[in-house]
Amino acid sequence: MDKSPHALVTGASSGIGAAIVERLLRDGWRVTGISRRPAPFNHPAFDHLSLDLGEVDNIANAVAGIAPTALVHAAGMLVGELGSLDHDDGTAMWRLHVDVAERLANALAPRLPKGGRIILIGSRTASGAAGRGQYAATKAALVALARSWAIELAPRGVTVNVVAPAATETPMLKDPTRANVAPKLPPIGRFIRPEEVAHAVAFLLSPEAAAITGQQLVICGGSSL
Repeated sequence: MDKSPHALVTGASSGIGAAIVERLLRDGWRVTGISRRPAPFNHPAFDHLSLDLGEVDNIANAVAGIAPTALVHAAGMLVGELGSLDHDDGTAMWRLHVDVAERLANALAPRLPKGGRIILIGSRTASGAAGRGQYAATKAALVALARSWAIELAPRGVTVNVVAPAATETPMLKDPTRANVAPKLPPIGRFIRPEEVAHAVAFLLSPEAAAITGQQLVICGGSSL
């Protein structure tokens, strides 16, 4: 029987999610990646679960047979600035960021072992950012969820944290529909790299991070200085 740790990672087909999958496979994890599109991994320790997370009523059944060591919710989207908000898109974004996190955690937390981990990918904009109000609100909600769940799960040795990067070099960053809210470069002179987010996630998943829970780790490139 394979004793390798097992992570369930959403948004596995591209961007931060794909970088996290790549890092964990390199570290000897088994990974089940959730995405609508096929994930770009041909690895014996990787399984792909094709699932549209927007169809939230299907989530519990889709993961019913999975008992992972860790849940990493990296799937995301970005819409809207004030004055041109699309409320349907805003609802879809809340559903993907927050409702999906709730449903996955609700289904999987009871099956997480001692030393289990939940990591939610947030954003440094969670405290507010011009042109990103709806997005920031969803990411702020993830921090509240993580802190609350951390209190509940700490007696079981399970940690819950948020990794919150500034603008990251992903397909979402290059989306032409975001031209009106294009982010400024951080003081380090470049955007955050997906693999840098993955490295932070890998640390929080490690035994060395067992005492870190209910926290938001911001990777800002100096933006908060």
